[in-house]
Amino acid sequence: MGSHSGTAEARAFAIPMRTRFRGIDVREGLLVRGPAGWGEFSPFPEYGPRECSRWWAACREAAEQGWPAPVRDSIPVNVTVPAVGPERAARIVAEGGCSTAKVKVAEAGQEPADDIARIEAVRDAIGPRGRVRIDANGAWDPDTAVRMLAELSRFDLEYVEQPCATPEELARVRSRTGVPVAADESIRRAEDPLRVRAAGAADIVVVKVQPLGGVRAALEVAEACGLPVVVSSAVETSVGLAAGVALAAALPELPYACGLATMHLLEADVAADPLLPHEGRVPVRRPDVDPDRIAAVEADAGPWLRRAEAARRASVAGDVDPGAGPRASGD
Repeated sequence: MGSHSGTAEARAFAIPMRTRFRGIDVREGLLVRGPAGWGEFSPFPEYGPRECSRWWAACREAAEQGWPAPVRDSIPVNVTVPAVGPERAARIVAEGGCSTAKVKVAEAGQEPADDIARIEAVRDAIGPRGRVRIDANGAWDPDTAVRMLAELSRFDLEYVEQPCATPEELARVRSRTGVPVAADESIRRAEDPLRVRAAGAADIVVVKVQPLGGVRAALEVAEACGLPVVVSSAVETSVGLAAGVALAAALPELPYACGLATMHLLEADVAADPLLPHEGRVPVRRPDVDPDRIAAVEADAGPWLRRAEAARRASVAGDVDPGAGPRASGD
């Protein structure tokens, strides 16, 4: 990696998930250790080399440079409620210990009545002073979104995340509802937040470190966008999660709870002291990789090393500093 290509260590992991996410049941990726510590490279299976190049840049930043100084020592976070029944939803909120809940809606195969029952249970569990936000993952068309938001307005929603798929649809929904709109899936590359803002598509942007190419790149995007930011994870191990925490810690303002309480979605972690929330906040710290924990979830590094190299090569023609590839532990 960079000038340290001969010294980097890489370990692949495969960790079962408690709840299916993005169609996957096992979270996989590569951990790379450099002079600044461990970085994570864990793009989802469907991403090609060019898209992966930013995830690789984020990994390199963590391993080689570290992150900007924090301006706060803990981050407020939301509990995430999957598309489960109302009883389990209420239990997740009670166990999560957070004053903000993000509720998944518009799950394939479910009815609007299922969403309403789930949100009602969450609102009851979190209490009148708690905040409830919903996430449709782009599944609604604009008319459905407007109709559902009118129906759900009695639950005093903080905002709706990605109600429709495109910025143009988000803008149409935003013009027809009083519920603030957040863009998530529309923010995949550094140019996206600027397009979202230009289209009048969102009141809030959800940013993730790996897809944007690192903490510093994400800070630049947030500044250029000029909209309130919610930092979210890509369901990483504590190594990748620490980069999201570092971004949230470095933002000048943090008006909303962040989506960084995701360790509970994984059956295991690579750190002995995972980044877990306490009383609705995650501490700003950087857990180290524990030898026994990584050994318990270790996978073949070969395919991930090849994927990292493809990402590095893809970045050579673009605007991402390519660095150099890692090597497997013991090579």
